[in-house]
Amino acid sequence: MCRVLRVNRAGYYAWLRSPDSERAKEDDRLLGLIKHHWLASGSVYGHRKITTDLRDLGERCSRHRVHRLMRTEGLRAQVGYGRKPRFHGGMQCKAAANLLDRQFDVTEPDTAWASDFTFIRTHEGWMYLAVVIDLFSRQVVGWAMRDRADTELVVQALLSAVWRRKPNAGCLVHSDQGSVYTSDDWRSFLASHGLVCSMSRRGNCHRRPPDFE
Repeated sequence: MCRVLRVNRAGYYAWLRSPDSERAKEDDRLLGLIKHHWLASGSVYGHRKITTDLRDLGERCSRHRVHRLMRTEGLRAQVGYGRKPRFHGGMQCKAAANLLDRQFDVTEPDTAWASDFTFIRTHEGWMYLAVVIDLFSRQVVGWAMRDRADTELVVQALLSAVWRRKPNAGCLVHSDQGSVYTSDDWRSFLASHGLVCSMSRRGNCHRRPPDFE
């Protein structure tokens, strides 16, 4: 390849071994935040809304930079977002009430949990980590990791928490309104284990428990 492109072989391998620039490292860090906000919105937010959310969190970034990173990663706003959704039959996903209501100071263990997931860059590419935190101890009581952010990821994390802690019926499990948390599988798992579903407002990443911020 070097011969065809008329590139010095030694220079090419030196370039491969060179560390990422500070700009590239900052782009990677920012991309992780962008992915998190995009997925937390149910994969509907575009670069303008995500830029606003990032600035609200104190990030200094331009709308053009966020747009470039989203375009490179293939993250797009949902077409028609903001219009009245159409119902084509079957069961519609409905959000649960916000039973936690920002009451994050819990007095007993295993009475209120919070679930969320994020992105981790590994040598094999981006991986998705879901965790369950006990709001009493602020400790992780369950987790799971997969190469895709789907319902199985968050259900496996909650399953590991149930196995470890064996909570009594009525334990509250709080999350945002991402599509994985409004799925039938998530709701069925909670119901079958006597867990109570609680959700913050859709796409509002700032109403999560402080351990996730």
